[in-house]
Amino acid sequence: MAPFIAFVFSFLVFRVIGLLGWSYFDNWHFSLAGAVTIMLLLAASAHWGKRRKDLIRMVPPKFPNKEGIVTFTGLLEIAGAIGISLPVPAIALAASIGLTLLLIAMFPANVYAARENLTMGGKPVPKLMIRLPLQLVFIGSVLLASPMFG
Repeated sequence: MAPFIAFVFSFLVFRVIGLLGWSYFDNWHFSLAGAVTIMLLLAASAHWGKRRKDLIRMVPPKFPNKEGIVTFTGLLEIAGAIGISLPVPAIALAASIGLTLLLIAMFPANVYAARENLTMGGKPVPKLMIRLPLQLVFIGSVLLASPMFG
């Protein structure tokens, strides 16, 4: 839930900053791209922080090298966050597409975690009735932050 809260809060902050005169954020699209970037960097930080072990446990058992998967997906989140925030339309579009595919590819770990009643930071992971709509919001936001909609 922390990435979602950070996403919503940072979007609102960027919009207010834009309304106060910072012309870059005086546009929903750039505010959204900034919020997606913040959300992704926060999510990526868990791949190396104290929540790393929780993320490793979330990887379904059929996947080998769980530690490597967690590291790789964290690096992809960082690369995507950088790419989607760059003012180069081709790179931002590629990042948006890549992030969408990444979010789809990582969703089975969320399903597994919910079904197995795993925890993240000692708190239960969101149930699928919450996680699926959240995932759709994240995917939609990543797509809307792309240059296709700017």
